[in-house]
Amino acid sequence: MLDHEQVVVRTGRRSRLPVIVAVHSTALGPAAGGLRLWHYPDWRDGLTDALRLSAAMTAKFAVAGLPSGGGKAVVALPEGAVLEPERRGAVLEDVADTIESLGGTYTTGPDVGTGPDDMAVIGRTTPHVFCRPARLGGSGDSSPHTARGTLAALRAVGRRLYGTGRLDGRRLAVAGLGRVGAGLARLLAAEGAALTVTDVDPAKRRIGDELGADWAAPDEIHAADVDIVVPAALGSFLTRNGVAELRCRAVVGPANNQLATPDVADLLHRRGIVWVPDYVASAGGVIHAVSVEVHRLAAEEARARVDAIEDTVSELLHTAESRGRTPAQAADELARRRLDAASDPAGPSAA
Repeated sequence: MLDHEQVVVRTGRRSRLPVIVAVHSTALGPAAGGLRLWHYPDWRDGLTDALRLSAAMTAKFAVAGLPSGGGKAVVALPEGAVLEPERRGAVLEDVADTIESLGGTYTTGPDVGTGPDDMAVIGRTTPHVFCRPARLGGSGDSSPHTARGTLAALRAVGRRLYGTGRLDGRRLAVAGLGRVGAGLARLLAAEGAALTVTDVDPAKRRIGDELGADWAAPDEIHAADVDIVVPAALGSFLTRNGVAELRCRAVVGPANNQLATPDVADLLHRRGIVWVPDYVASAGGVIHAVSVEVHRLAAEEARARVDAIEDTVSELLHTAESRGRTPAQAADELARRRLDAASDPAGPSAA
């Protein structure tokens, strides 16, 4: 059964590509989420992605305690397709038309394959966009705030495992050196952490060299002998077989959809490995952008919301331990309580 309030699938009149917008929930407020411009074997795979990611956005905002719901936009590109600048512009205009037609139910921002300049193009047609470039009055690149939020989550896990949130001397393996992963690796290096890093692009090795990090093969880094593994690339990082090879005490990172299958969370728990749900650890970027551009908070207040991820993760880990739950179950239960409270005709409570 479809667990979404609204799903729009259109063929863009300019690009002739599938434009998908999934609005999972507006119980807490209008939906928000990124625009993913990615290659799929079939457009239905893009639809599956949009449905899963929009539900994760609902949980992300609910756990963070923000008055926003979850949504996601996906443009499904055929495998191997290359967008020339003119056609890319056509795609973005098609997306803008679709978002504008929803009348404020959904606001979009960057995700895989898109960035602030793309949001500027969409913003010519609809005001329902965030993370436009700072020069245009937007909050700009969200990746530094995603990295900052993940660092906050790592501090909470460090305190739970080692009695201190300090990360100096801790061994961490960062898988993926894109904008978020590289930014997080730099923050961790500045904290004094000992790093092992990787990326599917061998040219990113220079970032590791710059940070004095060890380099591992992309298909081996999950088994690195470290304290914490940090997934920072695309999804399905954690598989049933891969969990058996982990040598860390925790997995905490900003990558979305880290579990290849939901039961992997239980496998991690049985092995005594702490896993912070990705939608909690990765929330910093969207928390900051939505706080500034949608909720109109001052920059300091938005940063405080990002830093509060440390408290959120600490509370989730405490709840999980005291109730015999996994952190994923504790996070899901917290999200559900807040959504149920918001949907209660008697009005939301401080659940």
